[in-house]
Amino acid sequence: MSLSTKYNPAEAESKWYAFWMENKLFSSKVDYNKEPYSIVIPPPNVTGVLHMGHMLNNTIQDVLVRKARMEGKNACWVPGTDHASIATEAKVVALLKEKGIDKKSISREDFLTHAWEWKEKYGGIILEQLKKLGASCDWDRTKFTMDAGLSDAVTSVFVDLHNKGKIYRGIRMVNWDPQGKTALSDDEVIFKEVQSKLYYINYKIEGSETEYLTVATTRPETIMADVAICINPNDKRFAHLKGKKALIPLINRAIPIVEDDYVDMEFGTGCLKVTPAHDVNDYEIGLRHKLEVIDIINDDGTLNEKAQILVGEDRFIARKKIAKLLKEAGQLQKEEDYLSNVGHSERTDAVIEPKLSLQWFLKMEDITKPALKAVMDDIIQLYPPKFKNMYRSWMENVRDWCISRQLWWGHQIPAFYLPNGEYVVAKTAEEALEIANDKYNENYGLNDLTQDEDVLDTWFSSWLWPISVFDTDVFTTGKKNEELSYYYPTNDLVTAPEILFFWVARMIIAGYEYMGEKPFRNVYLTGIVRDKQGRKMSKSLGNSPDPLELIKNYGADGVRTGMLFSSPAGNDLPFDEKLVEQGRNFANKIWNAFRLIKGWEVDSNILEHHNHTAINWFESRFDQALEEIEDHFSKFRISDALMSTYKLVWDDFCSWYLEMVKPEYQKPIDLETYEKTLGYFEAIMKILHPFMPFITEELWHQVKGRDVKDALIISSWPSKGAYDVKLINDAAQVFEVVSQVRNIRASKGISPKEAFDLTINTKNKELYTSFGAILKKLANLSQMEFAEKVDGALSFVVKSDEFFIPLNEQIDVEAEKENIQKELEYTKGFLNSVTKKLSNERFVNNAPAQVVENEKKKQADAEAKIKALEESLAKLV
Repeated sequence: MSLSTKYNPAEAESKWYAFWMENKLFSSKVDYNKEPYSIVIPPPNVTGVLHMGHMLNNTIQDVLVRKARMEGKNACWVPGTDHASIATEAKVVALLKEKGIDKKSISREDFLTHAWEWKEKYGGIILEQLKKLGASCDWDRTKFTMDAGLSDAVTSVFVDLHNKGKIYRGIRMVNWDPQGKTALSDDEVIFKEVQSKLYYINYKIEGSETEYLTVATTRPETIMADVAICINPNDKRFAHLKGKKALIPLINRAIPIVEDDYVDMEFGTGCLKVTPAHDVNDYEIGLRHKLEVIDIINDDGTLNEKAQILVGEDRFIARKKIAKLLKEAGQLQKEEDYLSNVGHSERTDAVIEPKLSLQWFLKMEDITKPALKAVMDDIIQLYPPKFKNMYRSWMENVRDWCISRQLWWGHQIPAFYLPNGEYVVAKTAEEALEIANDKYNENYGLNDLTQDEDVLDTWFSSWLWPISVFDTDVFTTGKKNEELSYYYPTNDLVTAPEILFFWVARMIIAGYEYMGEKPFRNVYLTGIVRDKQGRKMSKSLGNSPDPLELIKNYGADGVRTGMLFSSPAGNDLPFDEKLVEQGRNFANKIWNAFRLIKGWEVDSNILEHHNHTAINWFESRFDQALEEIEDHFSKFRISDALMSTYKLVWDDFCSWYLEMVKPEYQKPIDLETYEKTLGYFEAIMKILHPFMPFITEELWHQVKGRDVKDALIISSWPSKGAYDVKLINDAAQVFEVVSQVRNIRASKGISPKEAFDLTINTKNKELYTSFGAILKKLANLSQMEFAEKVDGALSFVVKSDEFFIPLNEQIDVEAEKENIQKELEYTKGFLNSVTKKLSNERFVNNAPAQVVENEKKKQADAEAKIKALEESLAKLV
């Protein structure tokens, strides 16, 4: 095949993705002869389109899956989407509004018809976009959280947990989203600091013309729902008011003054207005003092008739109007700027309204214990482990999970209400009818049953995901099918830290509740992709690039590597398009390296060559790099694994090895060196493939004609061999000499084509003799000899060896002294930092032996270099 001068990513991507798909190279079936490696995708919302977070998350998953596949494991990556109750319902409501249809004017069935039509039209967009990235999911396994089987599993679990007494229905203070018009769990509330005001309101004391209490509040619009004023029993300022009543401003309703230790005497005025219907803490005070509950806010955030004034006004407009009315009435003492921590809906961003509501809850105290233990005992490992403390804190302070949502799109709660006011929980109306008639000795018909209008929290379906994607019947039968037995527990989960509790913790809970074991072995928590200013990328800020446009401009491989270049686990990724450009340049470098190799003329008659040292060195360096890469993968340091691969390819292979073995201009290369070089290139393609699947598959087939069974995606991962550390270190020293010579050429304006002599003062002649041919070639030396000193020559030091280059010009002694002095100071600083590290007992005792040994070697090298530099300086004095 002819190789074009420039790599065309778009052409390679469409060709090879189609090839992988057509030949079912992503598919996985139960095979007991292979070790399974399974990953379930964090199902993106059906409302979603690809964003930078998805790009990072799915690139990491694909890297892990492709590597496992090459290691001979039965790699199974299950894709799918989440029905996203709140987000999808909002989309469908907006769509209907555009058509002039109000949701309230149509039946639930009609609404769901529209919702399913919307899902079928738009719901698969994000999965199609993931294919552009190169995601090697088993697409035949694609699941949706409202597929029939998965929906049945959700219903079975609800019924089971209710029968076990773990699900209950009750009136509780919940987080209410007035825009979505639904309850939310605590985890779906995002707290933000908001600049607001503290209003100091005067409440007259009943029966007195002059006395009043001042209460500070951020929510004056709720004063009409006040049922008491609360003071601290130890506060002597207000002791005389105990048992008296205060009058609510504007409406003059009398409310009792009560005492409670909850009141902070130092905050505000030391008095607290008690509004049980609209504040969690006030609700608890109300229970203790048996106070009434007056709810003045409608589900949409407007004031209702119980408010008596400003009925129908939005709560925030009412706040401003109440403040104005209080001022006019002379009952607003003052206003102060105040920074409040205000809860917002994770889905709609509306300000949360605490609200008493009849909802369904899952008891969390006992069901969470196995899931807490699993992570604390490292049965499930979090990467990075810093998230363990956050996980423990949440699990130890968990509150009951509000699982009902006031929506139509989702899994309708399988509770059926009876004419006698009771309810029955069952999988179907028919089962519920049978239970009801048996339990109450009645003869109800199906028309007598009314199913609960609410649906379940979306997370109540996705917490079953690692189980239900393989087996939906296990929740009913208790018996695992073959797929679940083989693929579960899955291996790795890659997800974002912000859903550690929404999803990860709950999957672990469900795993232990229904499988009796963990759902996955490792959890890799990615960072958040931010812009260069550190802001989270979002549509509203307009700071997020279009991922598909990036792929179009830089190629999928370039984008993948660009995303991974600076994305260590759990740390945010400061995204810069230059990273993606670097990824594209890397792809071009690989392409051009292969073009160089394929452009060589090969002569099989050349039996003698001087490339043995280069060949032996690269073989050792490759095995050393492979060990580093494997170590990084084992610790989920994916970014570091890529950087080790990048340096091996760009520096070791392209910059050094190819330069060492490259034949002279218009001269052929020997067959042995050529075949070794192609073999190394193939090995490089293997370790690059998980990161850059498209260009590597393209070049793999360019090396020689291959069919499906020999495709790179299913080729074997390289095996680690022994490597010669001394050879690697010697080569590194020689490369440093070459770099110094090249720097001197550049600084003195000497052409790279002009050869000159190099004299070496060293105790290790063997090193430079063995690398003599390489040193002469790379540094363009006319000859190389050994001596202690050369007068009138320019010198430099590498480790403890001194090198002399005779120049035809007069050396500026003062400039040379200055250069050596600078290098001496730098080396002393470096030595100081290494010595500090080695004097740190914690480092020496806890770091791997090889790491400590490397630091000791750095120390010895720096000491030798300092000695040589000082000697060079002395010669110039």
